[in-house]
Amino acid sequence: MSNERPNDRTYPPPADFAARAHVGSIAQYREMYEQAARQPAEFWGGLAERELVWFEKWDKVFDWQPPQVRWFAGATLNASHNCLDRHLTTARRNKVALIWEGEPGDSRMISYQELHRLVSRFANVLKGRGLKAGDRTIIYMPMIPELPIAVLACARIGVIHSVVFGGFSAEALKQRIQDLEAQVVITADGGWRRGKEVRLKPAVDDALKDCPTVEHVIVAKRTGSDTNMQPGRDHWWDHLDKEVGDVCPAEPMDAEAPLYVLYTSGTTGKPKGIVHSTGGYLLQATVTMKWVFDLRDEDTYWCTADVGWVTGHSYLVYGPLSAGATVVLYEGAPDYPAYDRFWRIIEKYRVSIFYTSPTAIRAFVKQGEQWPASHDLSSLRLLGSVGEPINPAAWDWYNRVIGHGVCPIIDTWWQTETGAIMISPMPGATPTKPGSGTLPLPGILADVVDLKGNPVEPNTEGYLIIRHPWPSMFRTLWGDPQRYEDNYFKKIPGVYMTGDAARRDEDGYFWVLGRVDDVMNVSGHRLSTMEVESALVRHPAVAEAAVVGKPHEISGQSVVCFVTLKKGDYDQDVLGQELRQWVAREIGAFARPEQIRFTEALPKTRSGKIMRRLLREIVTSNSVTGDVTTLEDLSVLTRLAEQHDDD
Repeated sequence: MSNERPNDRTYPPPADFAARAHVGSIAQYREMYEQAARQPAEFWGGLAERELVWFEKWDKVFDWQPPQVRWFAGATLNASHNCLDRHLTTARRNKVALIWEGEPGDSRMISYQELHRLVSRFANVLKGRGLKAGDRTIIYMPMIPELPIAVLACARIGVIHSVVFGGFSAEALKQRIQDLEAQVVITADGGWRRGKEVRLKPAVDDALKDCPTVEHVIVAKRTGSDTNMQPGRDHWWDHLDKEVGDVCPAEPMDAEAPLYVLYTSGTTGKPKGIVHSTGGYLLQATVTMKWVFDLRDEDTYWCTADVGWVTGHSYLVYGPLSAGATVVLYEGAPDYPAYDRFWRIIEKYRVSIFYTSPTAIRAFVKQGEQWPASHDLSSLRLLGSVGEPINPAAWDWYNRVIGHGVCPIIDTWWQTETGAIMISPMPGATPTKPGSGTLPLPGILADVVDLKGNPVEPNTEGYLIIRHPWPSMFRTLWGDPQRYEDNYFKKIPGVYMTGDAARRDEDGYFWVLGRVDDVMNVSGHRLSTMEVESALVRHPAVAEAAVVGKPHEISGQSVVCFVTLKKGDYDQDVLGQELRQWVAREIGAFARPEQIRFTEALPKTRSGKIMRRLLREIVTSNSVTGDVTTLEDLSVLTRLAEQHDDD
C-alpha cells in the first residue's frame, strides 16, 4: 500500500485564536503532556483540586491493578452539585444554562438558578417514589429540557441512570430495563421528528409487559396526545411536581460510585452496559471542555448529539454544565422543515462552538452550499466533529463553507468506553491535518501496535491502544465483569484495546481508520474501509460512501462500495468504471473495487452511523438476519438487498 497521502496538508492554529486560547502553543501542549506522562498522580490530582468541588478529599489519586482502577479513592462529591450549585455563588447564577428549541419552533431559556430549582424539585419527586442512592432508573425521552433535568436529578440523589435513545424500539428498551433491573422509567408522551409525533409511552407500555422490577413510570407532557396511564404505576411529571419543594441537598457520593450506565451495541447482539464512575468521569469531561473546545464564559455552545449517546452525556450535559457553559438543546431533525434548520439555529442564538458528526457534515455537502450561505454564521469561532473519522473532503467543506477558513476544526476521537475525548487537537496549539485526530490529550498514553503490543513503524497500520489508565475510563460492564476483562484487556495484557485500527505518521499524528473488523485483506494487502471511503468521497460526484469486504476465492476479499451521489445527471455505468479507476489511482491497483453499487441512501443508526455490518450481510447473502433495532429506515436495507450484482 502506498504511504503517500494527498491530504497530509497542515493548518496552523489562527494566530488571533492562539493568542487568547487556554492552551496557546504546541510547546505548552508538549509541556502539559510530558508532565502528565511523568507524574500522572500529581497532574490529575492538581486538576481535580482546581476543576471540581469535593465534599471530602481523596486518600490516593489512583490505584491501577489491571484491569481494575480506582481514581480519587476515599473522596466524595456530587455531579449535580458540580453542574449547578457551585455556579450559584458566582455571576453565572443568572447566566443561561440551557437554550432549548423544539422542532415546531417553541423555545425556552433556563438560567443556572432556574435549572437548579427544577432539578431539585424533580430529585424530590424521585425520592417520593422511594428512590435512593444506588437504585436505578431508565430515561427514555425526546430532546426536551426534562431530559437533562432528569439526568441531573438522578445524579443529585445518587440514583444510577441509563438514558435510552428515544428512537429505540420497545424491544431494545425492554432489554435495557431488564439488564439494569430498573425500578423507575422516566419518559414522555412523545416528541417531534420531521413534523410527526414519535410516540414513546406506548413503547414503554409494550416493554413493561416483561419488566417486573419497574414500579413507577413518570411521564412528561410534550405532544399532548391521548396517553394510556395505568393507575398506581404511571404518573404525570407535572402532577408530581406540584407536591414537592424546591430544596434537595446533593447527596455526597463516593468518587468511584457508578454515575450512569450506557448501553452500546455488542458483537454478540446483547447490548453492553458501560459503567462510568462519578469523580474521574466528571473531572475529565470538565477539563476536556476547556482543552478541546477552548470554552469561554461568553460562548454559546451547541453539541448536536442526542443525550442517548455518550457524546450527549459528556458534551451536552455533564461537561458543559460543570464548566459553566450556555448549551443549545434542539429536539428535532437537522433537515426539517428545510435543509437550513441547523444554520438557522446557529444564526438565531449566535452559536460560537458547533460540534456535530461527519455523517451530518456529509449530508450538508449533499444538500448544497446555498443553505448555509443564506445565513449569517459569523458567530462561529470553533468547529468540531465526533462519532467516526472525518474524511478529508468533508473536512475541507466544513472548513471552507461553515468555518470560512477562520475556525479551527477539532476532529475528536474517543469512545463510549473512554467517557471523554482522548485524541484531538487543542485548537490554539495543535496544527491540524484534514482527516487526522492529531495528538493524544495530556494524560492519554496512546500507541499503535501489532498484536504482540510492539509499536509499529510510522505510516503502518496497527491496533490503537491506551497504555495507562485515565480518570474517565469505564469501570466495568454492568453485571458482566468477565466480558469487560476479556474484551478490552486480555488481547494485549495490561493495556486497553480500543478495537480501532490506526496509523501514526512521521509527525506522530494519529489517523484512526475505523474498527478493526472494518479492515479488509485484499490479495495480502491490509486495507481499511475508511481509506477507500475517503478516496471515493474525494471524487466530485460522490456525496457519501460505505465500503465492505466480500469473500473472494482468489483474493481473500474483494472491495464492494455503496455510493450516494451529489445532485446531477450521471451515466452510472460510465461513472462506476470511473470510480473504480479513481480508487485504483488514489490507493493502488489492488484496491480497485469489484463492485460499485449506487444507492439513494445508506443504512444508518438513528445517531447517523453507517451500519456496515448489515452491508456485509447484503453482499455475502443478499439478505439481513442480524439485529436491526437501531436502524433508522428499514426500507433502505430492503432496496439494497433487492439490487442485483450486475456490476
